[in-house]
Amino acid sequence: MSRNFVFMPKHLTKHFLLLAILVLCLGAWESSFAKKPNVSKSSSSQPASYELTEADKLFIELRDAARRNDVPKTQQLSAQLSNYPDTDYVRYFRIKPQMFDKGNEARADSSVDEEVGAFLKTYDGAAIADRMRNDWLLVLGKRKDWAQFDREYPKFVLDDDTNVKCYALQSRLVKQEDAKLVGQDALKIMVDPRQFGSACQELVPALVQANGLSNSQARALGRAAAEMNFETAGRRIGGEDPIASIVRSARADSTKTYRDFLQTSLRYNKEDQAMAWGVIGQFLAKRLDRNAYDAYRRQQQLGFNSLLSAETQEWKVRTALRAHDWQLVRESIESMNPVVRQRDPAWTYWYGRSLKELGDSEKANTQFQLLEDQFNFYGQLAREELGKSIVIPPKVRVSDVDIKEMGKRPGFIRAERFYAMNLRFEGNREWNWELRGMSDRQLLAAAEYAKRIHLYDRTVNTADRTKGEHDFALRYPTPFKDQLSPIAKNIDLNLAWAYGLIRQESRFITNASSSVGASGLMQVMPNTAKYVAKKIGMNSYTNERLKETQTNLTLGSHYLNMVLKDLDDSWVLASAAYNAGPSRPKSWREKLNQTTEGAIFVESIPFNETRTYVKNVLANASYYSLLMDGQTTPMKQRLGVIAPKAAVLSELP
Repeated sequence: MSRNFVFMPKHLTKHFLLLAILVLCLGAWESSFAKKPNVSKSSSSQPASYELTEADKLFIELRDAARRNDVPKTQQLSAQLSNYPDTDYVRYFRIKPQMFDKGNEARADSSVDEEVGAFLKTYDGAAIADRMRNDWLLVLGKRKDWAQFDREYPKFVLDDDTNVKCYALQSRLVKQEDAKLVGQDALKIMVDPRQFGSACQELVPALVQANGLSNSQARALGRAAAEMNFETAGRRIGGEDPIASIVRSARADSTKTYRDFLQTSLRYNKEDQAMAWGVIGQFLAKRLDRNAYDAYRRQQQLGFNSLLSAETQEWKVRTALRAHDWQLVRESIESMNPVVRQRDPAWTYWYGRSLKELGDSEKANTQFQLLEDQFNFYGQLAREELGKSIVIPPKVRVSDVDIKEMGKRPGFIRAERFYAMNLRFEGNREWNWELRGMSDRQLLAAAEYAKRIHLYDRTVNTADRTKGEHDFALRYPTPFKDQLSPIAKNIDLNLAWAYGLIRQESRFITNASSSVGASGLMQVMPNTAKYVAKKIGMNSYTNERLKETQTNLTLGSHYLNMVLKDLDDSWVLASAAYNAGPSRPKSWREKLNQTTEGAIFVESIPFNETRTYVKNVLANASYYSLLMDGQTTPMKQRLGVIAPKAAVLSELP
């Protein structure tokens, strides 16, 4: 994702000279990649024993200055790194700050055209060149230099920047392409308001003026931004929204807004009433307020479903699921924006379930068949709906020669160097760039290579990419088993579940640390660690020991077991508690008005991160169980049912 959004901060070189320099510089320490040193969560599992040189430290300082767009500092530091092996990155970090202001907005008056052109020519085909082209396209778009933009855009390989896409649509509009077609494409890419940068904010009013979008469609896009508290962007995109005050009020106090709008709704036209009820429904639903169902029913009666934001559409389905209103589930999914519907397998599964519950099993099975070969939470549920068990595909083996060849690839050599320097963003860029175009067998060889050098997160990431040939021992590796297995056995903790959680928490990065202070393989918080250590009699515990793998696994496993016992042995509730804290799943359960199947409870978890987390942990556990024991509990059985229960205060942190 590009970092040049308003609201949220997103093949190596073919030149033999650069590659030769790299190999010479790396040769002295290449053999040290046998263990992993301390890393932050912003960095990957990585080899140990790499001592940063003074030049390395300057390079890291240069990278950080470039991120701040500090031009004087980057000029000064880059001058001191003229002989540094990563010449392309040094040049990039020197040029890039001249293209953006302190707010990370592209500068139309940037005067580095010749330098950028020379850079792109010199490092053609490299990952960092594609990054530079991304930045350059933002400058060209800001400058409205459509001729140059149109020459460069087809060369942008990743094409993963929404702002760049919006500039591309502006260019098409300037060339007087059919505005309706441009508008349709705009609706396809403008789904996530967090990515509505300045280019998209300019695009929508231009499309309205050209009759490519209606005023209602523009207001809908602006409203989606306002729902996420991006009100300035919302006004720039959609103009003044008749229900702007209701959106603001619903964000702050949805219960009061619901009551007030019951009295005042008739003051608005039908479209605005429908939009207001949808927004109110969304914010009530995120609080698991039972009035969300009434708000959405009122919206459904009025119509205008296509103008609802992606968030409002998705929470409408979740609200209908909690109410067990399968007709509303079906209708809500059918009226979804196709882009929203297709980006998450949840909606294919729940559409199938709605058809099944409404008596159309044949069409339901057609939906489940679309998912049955997907290795995820909903793929597992779909297989069970079709009467099939969860399976692991046959293991495909790759030769030792192919695995060793991966170690010679310049992208992986470069990535290993960056990981050793604790530069995960750059390391992942180089590693993933090298994976482009690989066959399944090559991906498996690369994954096995990553495993051999103890880059377990790259092992998982790389093996996850295969489409037809697989090795699930690489997708679901079990490092540290000699340490974790005895701990789990001693407290009767399911080992497959523990591994499923660690895979999701840290991707086996031993020294991962989060922005809130969680650390290690099991991402244990310091206060939680102190509590658990006291409970289990680890009297010598200090926070420094949380960095030790054995201590981290011990405390994390015991805590997971504690929340499991505290939450009636429910893997659903305990997994949610491990991520969000024990009090939250208790309050979510308390707000149920009837016994609910576990899958619906999971789908309606109000925290996006926790909802995704629980799905992934449970799906992971199924595959780990199959790998370890050759069998697994059916997902529906594991999910069980969640019954309403008054929350009981717990001493667990």
